[in-house]
Amino acid sequence: MHVLVAEDDGSVAAALVSALSRAGHTCTRVSRGSDVLLRHREVQAVLLDLGLEDRDGLDVLRDLREVSQLPVIVVTARGDERSTVRALSLGADDYLVKPVRLHELLARLIAVTRRYSPREEPMRVETSQVSIDVDARRVRVADREVSLTPNEFGILLSLARRAGTVVSRRVILDEVWGDAYAASSRSFDVHMGQVRQKLPEITITTVRGFGYRLEDAA
Repeated sequence: MHVLVAEDDGSVAAALVSALSRAGHTCTRVSRGSDVLLRHREVQAVLLDLGLEDRDGLDVLRDLREVSQLPVIVVTARGDERSTVRALSLGADDYLVKPVRLHELLARLIAVTRRYSPREEPMRVETSQVSIDVDARRVRVADREVSLTPNEFGILLSLARRAGTVVSRRVILDEVWGDAYAASSRSFDVHMGQVRQKLPEITITTVRGFGYRLEDAA
């Protein structure tokens, strides 16, 4: 699998990458929490240190869990009970204290990834108001086809997949732009406005302070 190693200590990171590579995995190493949030969609699992260059790893874990259920193993020097409980309550799948036994780490990595089955993406998404051909990137509403830009299409698809439920702004940003925290708010608002303008037949409700809901009344 492809593993994201988030570790600010170069020697520790090198040891982890070496062990993972010998076991047949590929790795991307980062030392900043912002890079974890930017690149998590490229990998199948994360090894997360809590002492990163720019942010505390617990804050990174909390933000990551708002947009992804990617398997995460915390690998840290913090062995206190409070940090352990906090990490697990925020959604870490496992917690290892340095120095780690590499064979144990590899075994736990396999164990946590087995809990996650890849979601099969449907080729067509339909609601009571709109039909989306995902592969062809075509949208039909009523009896007309609607031309959308790639970002507009991504916003609509993100909402349509969860029609009737509220989707957080961060989840949409992460799925469409690949970054839930650095994308321009102004850019997002313009694209959302364009989706509403081009598809007046559908209703997208703003849930203030959280996100949006594509209404799916029959």
